[in-house]
Amino acid sequence: MAEFNLDPLLDFSDKVALITGAASGFGALLAEELGRRGASLVLGDINEAGLDSVVEKLSSLGVSVQAVACDVSSETDCASMVALARENFGRLDIAVNNAGIAPPMQYFEDVEEETLDLQHRVNVKGVFFGMKHQLKLMRSQGGGIILNVSSMAGLGGAPKASSYAGAKHSVIGLTRTAAVEYARHNVRVNAVCPFYTLTPMITDMQAPEGATVEQVHSIFAAGSPMKRLGKPEEVVSAMVMLCSPALSYVTGQSLAVDGGVSAF
Repeated sequence: MAEFNLDPLLDFSDKVALITGAASGFGALLAEELGRRGASLVLGDINEAGLDSVVEKLSSLGVSVQAVACDVSSETDCASMVALARENFGRLDIAVNNAGIAPPMQYFEDVEEETLDLQHRVNVKGVFFGMKHQLKLMRSQGGGIILNVSSMAGLGGAPKASSYAGAKHSVIGLTRTAAVEYARHNVRVNAVCPFYTLTPMITDMQAPEGATVEQVHSIFAAGSPMKRLGKPEEVVSAMVMLCSPALSYVTGQSLAVDGGVSAF
């Protein structure tokens, strides 16, 4: 499906894209952007009601879409998403491992083992399990594109977010390793690393004791040279570009979408 004449860089006609965490935030917006540009979609999220709403909207736009409840911490669920793409569309051209969670802000010494384990299960194993099955299919079909969602917390330190930073650093490590390992199979693997962006992860965050969410947002914004938080569509625009088949010589990269933070 194409609503307007598309530059080859942004043309996803006849491509099949899988997106985890597609019920809201980056995932939902990316699904719409790729769908409008011709992609068929396989969407997953643990939030079934939110996922159903996204599917309803996409279907009304004429997008070919399949959806399934998916807990990315389950390898079985991740494998099922890839199988759904293969069974319904015959292939998988693009996979976006977007699902993730953020913990409450707290000092390193106050982080409980349960918090650390949850970050690892969702933000690390969720990406690993997804990539494991995506890579197998892409190698067998002769190529593909994987985009992982990391964070600026995966490129540097993140005060009061130690467990999250550790998980997001792991995502970049997995991205780079797979990029090198599968480059000769024509599979490209990159990561996007947003600064604080106004998705539900940030707008619905739990502020530390004694502060409001608005105060925390102001502190975050002050850390950016642009002195504001990111907009979801600004990050998704970068994600669309990284998913483009035209970026055929770009792999193993972790792109900061950060309002200039990484320029310091």
